[in-house]
Amino acid sequence: MRNSKPPKILLAKLGLDGHDRGIKVIAKALENAGMEVIYMGMRVTPEQVVNKAQEEDADVIGISLLSGAHKTLMERLMKVIHEREMSGETLVLLGGTVADSDIEPLKSIGVDGVFPVGSSLNDIENFINENLKRQE
Repeated sequence: MRNSKPPKILLAKLGLDGHDRGIKVIAKALENAGMEVIYMGMRVTPEQVVNKAQEEDADVIGISLLSGAHKTLMERLMKVIHEREMSGETLVLLGGTVADSDIEPLKSIGVDGVFPVGSSLNDIENFINENLKRQE
C-alpha cells in the first residue's frame, strides 16, 4: 500500500486452464474491499504476467490454477520474477486446486500465499493487507 494508494492487484490464469468464474469472484471481492484490480484473463504466460506487473507497478500478483499444473507453472513464474529481480517487492499468491502437500514446496520457491479452493475471501483480503503492511 505504497503512498496510501489502494493496493494494486494483478490477477491472471496461467496456462490452458479455462475456468475463470472463481477468479472473477475474487476480483470483485477485492475491488469491493477498495483494492485496484487488473484481470489479465486466461491463457497468459508467466512472462506476460511479469511484464504487466512491472508495467502496472503491481503490489500483488494473484494466479488462479485449477488444471493441476500449478507446480510447473508457478516454478516458471517464480523463475521469471527472480530473473527480473522482483522477489520480495511483489506479493505472489496462488489460488485454486492445490493439494495440501504442495503448499510448502510452493512457498519454498517464493510463493507468498496459497489459497486452495474453498478459501475464504476475507482470508485472502486480510493476507494481502497484512503482508503489504509488513513490506512498507
